[in-house]
Amino acid sequence: MKKHLPWLIPAVFAVWFLTTLVPAREDKFAFGQFGRLPLLSGGRPQPLDSFARNTLVQIRERHDAYDPVEKRTMSAPEWLAEVMFKPEAARDRRVFRVVSQELKQVLKLPESNVDHGENGKYYSWNQIATEANFATLQEQIGRAVKKEESQRDAYDQAVLKLGNALELFNTLQVSARSQSATNFTAEVTAFYKSLPANEGALIAVKTRYAGKNPDEAKDDPLVREAAKFYDKIGSRGEKLPLLLPPENGHDWSRLPDRMMDLTGGEPLPKAIQAWARIGDAYETGNSIEFNAAVAEYSRYCADTIPAETKKAGREVFFNRFAPFYNAMIIYVAAFLCAVGFWFNFAEWLRVAAFRLVGLAFVIHMTGLIFRMVLQGRPPVTNLYSSAIFIGWGAVVLGMILERFWRNAIGLTVGSLLGFVTLIIAHNLALDGDTMIMMRAVLDTNFWLATHVVIVTLGYASTFVAGFLAIVYIVRGFFTRGLDGNTAKSLARMVYGIVCFATLFSFVGTVLGGIWADQSWGRFWGWDPKENGALIIVLWNALVLHARWGGLVRERGVMTLAIAGNIVTSWSWFGVNMLGIGLHSYGFMSGAFPVLATFVGSQLLLIVLGCLPPRYWQSFKNLPATPTKPSGPSAPVKGGGKPRPAVA
Repeated sequence: MKKHLPWLIPAVFAVWFLTTLVPAREDKFAFGQFGRLPLLSGGRPQPLDSFARNTLVQIRERHDAYDPVEKRTMSAPEWLAEVMFKPEAARDRRVFRVVSQELKQVLKLPESNVDHGENGKYYSWNQIATEANFATLQEQIGRAVKKEESQRDAYDQAVLKLGNALELFNTLQVSARSQSATNFTAEVTAFYKSLPANEGALIAVKTRYAGKNPDEAKDDPLVREAAKFYDKIGSRGEKLPLLLPPENGHDWSRLPDRMMDLTGGEPLPKAIQAWARIGDAYETGNSIEFNAAVAEYSRYCADTIPAETKKAGREVFFNRFAPFYNAMIIYVAAFLCAVGFWFNFAEWLRVAAFRLVGLAFVIHMTGLIFRMVLQGRPPVTNLYSSAIFIGWGAVVLGMILERFWRNAIGLTVGSLLGFVTLIIAHNLALDGDTMIMMRAVLDTNFWLATHVVIVTLGYASTFVAGFLAIVYIVRGFFTRGLDGNTAKSLARMVYGIVCFATLFSFVGTVLGGIWADQSWGRFWGWDPKENGALIIVLWNALVLHARWGGLVRERGVMTLAIAGNIVTSWSWFGVNMLGIGLHSYGFMSGAFPVLATFVGSQLLLIVLGCLPPRYWQSFKNLPATPTKPSGPSAPVKGGGKPRPAVA
């Protein structure tokens, strides 16, 4: 049986992954096709499915919602349809995540909100947005906004996050129809028939909502009719998604804005008719009409904007593909198999781990390439994609190491870093769209494909060296499993990877200077990010020189390599937390506790690495015979496995 397990375990995960590609069965409403409808948000065309996911994850920190009545999960497009077309029902949906106990007390929310499987962290609009709570929230938001970012505590962050979620939800309610609409199709038709052949009265409406001369047209019947399509929007108009595609000389536009631009001399846009029909069908529960309207509008988009429609369909498949989430799960299984190999040295565990890492790597790389095709960009464009690419690079190095040293160490480090970096990417995705438009200064594919890719590979390899060193210290200090051969293998791995990291971090930093010279007119400006990149180069060079000069031996190299984790994490994330400099593209104050915890753990490992060998489980009963770091391990007196070089 054991001889089949190395194939059986990866095969089970492969079959599981393939089942995730099958679209969910839809009995009534065709929310899958609804999610493929294109729109414009965040400066880029995207499917409604992506917009709904990115919106819901900002509110709920999940890509789906929960229906406590039917006890089932709601897809993001289904939830968005409810918010757009049945806002009164959506306001009872518990989607707002509140974990701050202090904020719960301020808003007088129940401590435990468990209901039909929910975990007590989620609350509905109607629970939160009472008149008293609105006043309290406005006061608390105003207080938090006045503080410097670095001075805001966890409560301030929770207040701002909830305020943003409520505003986002409130905006969505008026994105496809007026809140006062009952039969939107009839109202749109009536409004269109009442239009004159000029925009005189509509200009008055716009003037009214701009806050100028409010009495000028308040008694005009046309103004009152037009107001139904513009009411309760106000300043939120700029935050609405652009649902209507280019048509009749118009660019992508919001539904209320296009309504305000209509005149009696042009045909009623088909997109407006389609959205009105879709909304009315959903509101009345007519799934047949809803599906027909969605299908008709989808064909219209395919004829009008074919490129955007095809791209939207591909992106919906990518969302369902979920490559990085699925790869993350398989990396965990590979890590467990690799660690299991250390305990009983069953070869089938190592082989199974290698094949699992290979499967996860293929999924990981496919997702990376898919993103590149969708964006038309190189693999690294923001912090989110950098985490994905660093994990990919770490897995590549781990698999290469395993081909040379078949001891599961490369698999362990590669799968662990693959999992950790994808977890980081998952948390970075909680801010919303991960395929946002590039900043103007970064909008250069050549430098994104050279400087950014090369320097990110330098990050990945420095982390690999550091995590290999962690394996050395953990196995040596806590177990008796660090024999001479393993220690020697780890020393060679770390040395080789540090050489690789030095080359790539140096070349990447030089290329970054050339890019900076072209962009800002100076090669080097002592920007925090530039300093962070330089420190990585200098630290890797320090490790190599300390080893070449005999200043440190095996354990010394390992502790220095672990310090490289601190240096790299600072350059990757820490400089963004400063909020200053030309490279602060991903400021996230909430990441500071995580970064501080990681740095603390690395400092603890460094301390363990510096303790005398007599405290190490693997070295306790061995004679302290010094050896050179690159030489052969000294044999244990009386035969047996060679002892590690511990000096």
